[in-house]
Amino acid sequence: MDIRASIEKAVETISQDKALQEQFKTEPVAAIEKLLGVDLPEEAMEKIVAGVKAKLTAGQLAGAADALKKLF
Repeated sequence: MDIRASIEKAVETISQDKALQEQFKTEPVAAIEKLLGVDLPEEAMEKIVAGVKAKLTAGQLAGAADALKKLF
């Protein structure tokens, strides 16, 4: 399974689904397994979770920066 493609799919889906966002915050591995529909080795799952967290955080920071720009 392509880890990069899995991360992209997860980020896209999680960013649009509030319930999945909440599950990802509390149980990231379970949320990713549910989303992808596969049981991956722990090492692969950790990479996917880390990648999703990084992309979601970067997206939130970009959104906050854009909101600040609108204030000025």
